[in-house]
Amino acid sequence: MTAKIVVTYGTFDIFHVGHLRLLQRAKSLGDKLYVFVSSDEFNQAKGKLSLFPYEQRAEIVAACGVVDGVFPEHSWDQKIEDIQTLKASTFVIGDDWRGQFDFLTPYCEVVYLARTDGISSSHVKQAMTLINNLNKAIG
Repeated sequence: MTAKIVVTYGTFDIFHVGHLRLLQRAKSLGDKLYVFVSSDEFNQAKGKLSLFPYEQRAEIVAACGVVDGVFPEHSWDQKIEDIQTLKASTFVIGDDWRGQFDFLTPYCEVVYLARTDGISSSHVKQAMTLINNLNKAIG
């Protein structure tokens, strides 16, 4: 019997429980979970800055206990080739991307998972800014 391969992609900066839960749910959809973490160069091309470099983000993702392999994501266009190379049966991404990856359906099942309520990297960054500003005001 062939293992059911699930793939997902993300920046995974400021790793939080929402990331962990998304990866746990993705893993529950198959036998193997492979995660593509956006490289620093790809983030730069997207106009996105990460707090941590690729190597550290990839190490954190690999250590979370449900991931079977971590690879760099270098471009938007690599997904079809990745899916075909890994013989992935399922592509998983957060539902804030709903509809954006439907073009992958000829190659695999596309699943949009609900995000964890009350947490996102953007929320964490906003909270960090607020706390920093409060510390400056009272300190």
